[in-house]
Parts: sequence; C-alpha cells; structure tokens
Amino acid sequence: MKTLHLYLSALLLVLGCHIAKAQDELIIDSLLKSGKKATLKGSVNFISNNVFYGRADTTTTPIFIPQLKVTFKNGMYISSSFYFLPNNASQQIDGGNIAAGYNYDITDNLSGSFSFTKLFYNTKSTEIGSSISYTLTAGLDYDINSIITPSIQVEYSFIKNGFSDDVMINGGLSHDFSKVGLFGSNDLGVISPTVEVNAGTQNFFDSYLVTKKYKLTVKSLAKHPEIASIVNKLNRFNLLDYELSMPMVYKTGPLILTFTPTYALTLNKLPSTVSKNTPPLNANLFYFSLGAIFKF
Repeated sequence: MKTLHLYLSALLLVLGCHIAKAQDELIIDSLLKSGKKATLKGSVNFISNNVFYGRADTTTTPIFIPQLKVTFKNGMYISSSFYFLPNNASQQIDGGNIAAGYNYDITDNLSGSFSFTKLFYNTKSTEIGSSISYTLTAGLDYDINSIITPSIQVEYSFIKNGFSDDVMINGGLSHDFSKVGLFGSNDLGVISPTVEVNAGTQNFFDSYLVTKKYKLTVKSLAKHPEIASIVNKLNRFNLLDYELSMPMVYKTGPLILTFTPTYALTLNKLPSTVSKNTPPLNANLFYFSLGAIFKF
C-alpha cells in the first residue's frame, strides 16, 4: 500500500498541469508489461503539428505533452497529461487531461482496451479538439500469426458549447519488425509500418470553426449562411482520412525513445469558400512525433 500511495501521490503532482498514436501505445505497453508489479511511466512527447483525425488549422501548431501514467498489474491504469504550445504568445499551458482505463488480454493473440478521459482546455485554446469535454474509447487488436495485426477503436466524444456529440471509428493494419541487441546486448528496436483509416462525425470541427476560427455563437451563425451551409454538413458520418505511419521504438533499460512520421490523406475536405488561406484547412498533412519515456 505504501508503494501504491507513492505512485498516486506522484500522479497528483501533475493533475493541474490523447494525443499519442494508438499503435505507439500498443508497442510501448507491450514493452512495459510486468505481471509482478505496478509500473510508473513518465514521458514527454513532441508533436510537430496538432492534427486531430486528419483535421488541422491553417497554421502549423506544434505541441509538447508531458505525461505521468501508473499501470497496475491487472492492466488498469490512470494517467495525466498537459499540453504546452511553444508558439503560443502567452506561453501558458493550453490544456490537459486525466484518464483511466483498462488493457486486457482476451486470448494469447486478441487484446482489448477501454478508457475514459476528461479533457481540460484554456478558454483561449485554438486546438482543433478543444471543444471536447469527455471521451469514452474501446478497442480490439488481433495478432494473426505474428504476420499482421488488425485493430479497431471506437470513440464517443462529448462536445461543449451546444454542439452535438461525436462518434469516431479508427481501423488499422500493422506489422512489427523487432531486433534485440541493436546497439547493445539488452536493447530492443521495433519498427511498425501502419495503415489506418478514420471515419466519424465532425461536430468537434464544427465547434472549432464557429467558436474559435470565426468567433461566432451558435445563434449568430444564422447570420452567416455561407458558413452555416457548410458546417451543418459536419454532423454527418463520413470518412475523414487515411493515415500512413511508421512508429519506431527503441528501448534500453528503463528508457524508451519513440519517433513516428505520419502522412494523412484527408477526405471530405472543406471547400475553398471556407478555407481561403494557404495551406487550406484539411489539406493532406505530414507531421511527426518524438517521445522519451522513462519507466520507474
């Protein structure tokens, strides 16, 4: 109990202070699995652009995400992150989240997950997903003879500001290439080429465009029919993007380093009547993430 209390106390230190890729998390969690004890993981991730389901602003928005995560031996975990935008003139914390979840093995090859996340954002935040209050996420992945791993994840998001909630579905295929003793006798390298497709509603994007980009209220939107006619289509369920990524993970002792380049081919883009800037909203996107993780 004393050890557990220390872990919980450490977590509470950052509560006041989602955006990791699903495949990165699968690889990292498998590297950190321990059937004997709870683990404490501290990490810092840098993402070159704030891309959310293939949607991004016309201005590139890099983001730092420190995180602390406690995983118990039964697969349950709690975590907390906060978001810092280095390009933000105010240099304030832009938001954060608290999450609780459960990763479990159904069979030797089939794994499942479930999580609940509460998100916090600065009132002036211009992040694409800043209108989301809570998310519920469930997923499955199946390792087919160590040849290919199909996965599916369903996410339900509760949206603020009077907008409807969102349902998102992510499907993916990946294959892991691993090598022990890459640079030393006990280190490990993993490369996992991944193809994903995202589909869902875009009420989060509707809220971003109306309340953040054009700074309108839901009522005043009626005075701008050229915008209203387009954003009203965002509550329909559509394909959002295809994503090609190459998660790379290197583990040595308690340290894990990650690098993931991603290219998103966006679908159902907004027309130029809404996107007059360059690059346009929802253009095809290339971005990457860098991470350093330390297991205590």
